[in-house]
Parts: sequence; structure tokens; C-alpha cells
Amino acid sequence: MSTIPKLPGAVERYLEQTDQRLAHHPKLQQVFRNCFPNTLETTTKLLDDGTTFIYTGDIPAMWLRDSVEQVRHYIPLAKNDADLQRIIEGLIARQLFYINIDPYTNAFNETANGRHYRDSDDCELSPWMWERKYELDSLCFPVQLLAQYWQETGRTSMFDTDCYRALSTVVRVIATEQRHDDKSPYYFRRDTKQDTETLYNDGRGMPTNYTGMSWSGFRSSDDACEFGYNIPANMFAVVILGHIERIASEIYRDDELAGRAAKLIKEINFGIRRYGIVDHPKHGKIYAFETDGYGNYSLMDDAGTPGLLSIPYIGYVGTDDPVYQNTRRFALSFDNPFYFEGKFAKGIGSPHTPGGYVWHMALSMQALTSNDEQEIKDLIEMLLATDAGTGYMHEGFHPDDPSDFSREWFAWSNSLFAALIVKAMNDDLI
Repeated sequence: MSTIPKLPGAVERYLEQTDQRLAHHPKLQQVFRNCFPNTLETTTKLLDDGTTFIYTGDIPAMWLRDSVEQVRHYIPLAKNDADLQRIIEGLIARQLFYINIDPYTNAFNETANGRHYRDSDDCELSPWMWERKYELDSLCFPVQLLAQYWQETGRTSMFDTDCYRALSTVVRVIATEQRHDDKSPYYFRRDTKQDTETLYNDGRGMPTNYTGMSWSGFRSSDDACEFGYNIPANMFAVVILGHIERIASEIYRDDELAGRAAKLIKEINFGIRRYGIVDHPKHGKIYAFETDGYGNYSLMDDAGTPGLLSIPYIGYVGTDDPVYQNTRRFALSFDNPFYFEGKFAKGIGSPHTPGGYVWHMALSMQALTSNDEQEIKDLIEMLLATDAGTGYMHEGFHPDDPSDFSREWFAWSNSLFAALIVKAMNDDLI
């Protein structure tokens, strides 16, 4: 096992180029230089088996979701850099290994060391599991990384039997969770006073009606779903099932697996369109955050990805989609119960952090999904002005006092900021 001894050459060269590009803005230049390589410099381990373990920062576990977002901005540099290929392909292999251990787990240990976030969780924990919260998006992110890396580099060494098994497992679990109440083996019980940390109904979640969508126990913030069908996660499932359909057809020549993925796409899309859109009295037709299929809805947005704000980012519809635009206006207004404003910032927060906190990731995502050049520039300045003088991004912070923040070392947030600045430079906005 080893950490990265030095930055890959492609990353070093890119940082040298961007130093010159951002020389006119010293603060931005420094924060970008801190954030862009942060994952490689602080949270990446090359393991002896050829895989890569990427932990989240101040927590010594690897989230399937976070680890993808921590490296996504390196993919465009990987085509001709063997060190980056070793890192990313090793991460893909590690993610597939974990999915094959248990597709219902969100965060894993580096080894089967028996460490858990809470030893008292009642959810069939194994020594590999840091935490066993089933989040539909946790199955989606590794597939998206696999597909994007393949499309960007043309490399195919990732597509082995373990990969096929994992992709088949993803399809099977998504299909099973279409009828969670009848067919799913999953439950999660945590002895806690916080409703967002456990599932009602003896750990099974509140009852759901069949809609075609797939059930999720927890959100991308690791908070419990209020209603079982999380709309952004199901949108993400549609996107990655399209990747699986293509990989099954072109790589594995498996028409049966491709057909199962295509069937799920059709069913989930129907559910989103039939059950996931509501008429808001102020904003018109908007995407709900969650529903149970019985007519109950959660109208909110959360700072985590996937959320309503990030729908174009995950690739479900473009920013010009009229329902998305309505939804965006809703999410960035006080009609969203987790939208907050203060002296230094305004944006989306989460029930996962103290009330009133805005998340840096939400500000980065707002800019990444904006078509308004001035909005993007203003958000970049807002991000820089709220780093509390640390030179890094955080999780949540108080918009009246950015020095009051959570998670000093949160690599996902640093990476998303870096991805925003890369896009802004590519679009000649900086």
C-alpha cells in the first residue's frame, strides 16, 4: 500500500498552465491550486492488489458516490498519462469489488477491519462496511465513472468478469427495489433521536406504491428518504442504465442484460413523468424531490448530488428543459425549505447540517448548471469569499459567518469547485 508519491505529470502540467491563466486573480489561483489536486495529495491510496482506495477526507472510509466525484475532473487528463490511468482504473476496480461484496452499502473500509460508523446499527453489517445505508445513487456513480472514463480514453481493460458481475448486480437491485415492500431484503435500523438517520416502519421505510421507479432508503446526503422514490436518484438511474445497455451490447455482447436495462429505463422514465412532476402554485410544473406513489410528495432540494439542481449535471435533461427551469427557480427560492440567505452567501443547504447552513457544493453545482455568465462569475466570487481564509471548500457554513463551518477536510467539495473552475476557464469566463 502507498499514497501517491508525486502528482501525475498531466496534473502537474495542467496546474502550471492554470497558474498562468489565473495569475490575474491571486486568490482564485491559490484556491484552485489547493483544490484541484487535493484528492490525489491527501485521500488517495494505491493498494498492493492494483486497486485504488479513495477516502472522503476527515472520515477514513470510501463512499462509492464521493470517490467518483473526487476524481471526475481528472478524467480529461488521463488519456495519455499512465499514472492517472493506474489511479482511476484502480478506483473503478475497487468500486466494482465493493458492489460485488454488497450493493446495499454506501461506504466501505479499506480492509475487512470491522470498523463501523456505529457498531449498534441493525442492518446486517459485515467487517467491510463502514456504513450500510442503501442509496440508489451509490450504484449510479461508479457506472457513470466507468462509462465516462471509457468514452474519454477508449481504454477497455476495466471490462472484466468482475465488472460484468457488478453491472448485472446493479440492474438486479434496481429492479428488485421497484417493489421494495414485497421483494427487498433490505432494512436499516439505527437507535437515534434524529429521524434522518434511520428508517421508519421497523427499518423498512414508509410504504410505497408501485410506480416503475426504484426505491432508495437514503439520499445523497446520507439522510433518510422521507418517501421512498427519490426523483433525482431515479433520473440518475435512467442515465446509467443507458450506459449499462451500451456496455452490455458493445463490450459483452449480452443482449439479455442490455434488454433488462432498456426495460428499466422505460419503466423508471414512466414513473418520473407520471409521479415525479407536480403543479406548484407559484412555479408551475416542477420535479418533486421524493414521492411514495400514493400522492404524497416532498417538495424541497438538498445540497447533495444528485439533487434537483444537479439534474443537467447528471445528464438526465439539459438546462433548457422547461420543467427543470421551473424546478431550479423553486430550489433557489424560500419555497425550498433548505434555501438560506445571509450576509456573505445565499444558496441551498441540507437537513444533514445545522439549520441555516449553505453548502459550498450547492454553490458550485448552481454555477455548473447555469447558463447565466454573470451568475457563474458571482458564484465563483461567493465561493472564494466564504472559504474562511483556509484556501479550501467545506461542507456547510453559516452565510452570516463563514468561519462557522463543517468539515475542514472534505475532498468532494474541493473537487467540485475545481471542476467548476475548469469549466469556467474552458468557457472563457475567467
